[in-house]
Amino acid sequence: MKKILRKIIEIDEDLCDGCGNCVTGCVEGALQIIDGKAKVVSETFCDGLGACIGECPTGALKIVKRKAPLFDEKAVKKHLTKKEKETMPCGCPSTHIQVFDKPSACGEADEPAHAEKGPKESTLTHWPIQIKLISAGAPFLKGADLLVLADCTAVAFPPLHRDLIKGKVVMMGCPKFDDTHEYIEKFTDIFKTAGIKSVTTVVMEVPCCTGMPMIVKKGMELAKKKVPINEIVLSLRGKILKS
Repeated sequence: MKKILRKIIEIDEDLCDGCGNCVTGCVEGALQIIDGKAKVVSETFCDGLGACIGECPTGALKIVKRKAPLFDEKAVKKHLTKKEKETMPCGCPSTHIQVFDKPSACGEADEPAHAEKGPKESTLTHWPIQIKLISAGAPFLKGADLLVLADCTAVAFPPLHRDLIKGKVVMMGCPKFDDTHEYIEKFTDIFKTAGIKSVTTVVMEVPCCTGMPMIVKKGMELAKKKVPINEIVLSLRGKILKS
């Protein structure tokens, strides 16, 4: 592959904390979090303009001038339009859309008496819940109040069903290990078509979680929609630090 002297991004892995902010800042999809560090997926995807630099809180990114493959706009387009299939080939049950009935009247009546323990019945209203498995056309998204959870929050926050899930459509994922650009495209499609009323994001206090609200906001921006968003940050012990 022919190389020329040009500007390209360079990452100091000692400074990188894996927060993922740069990934959402790179519209060409040249960056990805791998093993907890930002990496250049392919030098042909980097245009050398450095839009990602301003997103880095630790100063781990800089533009250098060195020999590198030419920036390939066609390759970038192909890279960005490649999506993971929403339905697995074997018809896996995890992809089948389901809408559940509301908790029973008996369960609702029992809830106040068990307020500290939370409701006896799940308040989840639909399936699937993983971001990558939810189709933008899923019926439960229409006019929904979204609750976008970073995966770890479900374990860290005991009163999740009582305080957050009830009345909301849940979407879960990991902004560190999953495909950030796939997420952005998914939320863009959802905001364009579903008439979302509000969004609540819930993340942990760790740096890698900060990417989730940014992903949602980027999708909203690309869809040219303005939807009220509330950002909740949890401590590692499940306390609400920001709401």
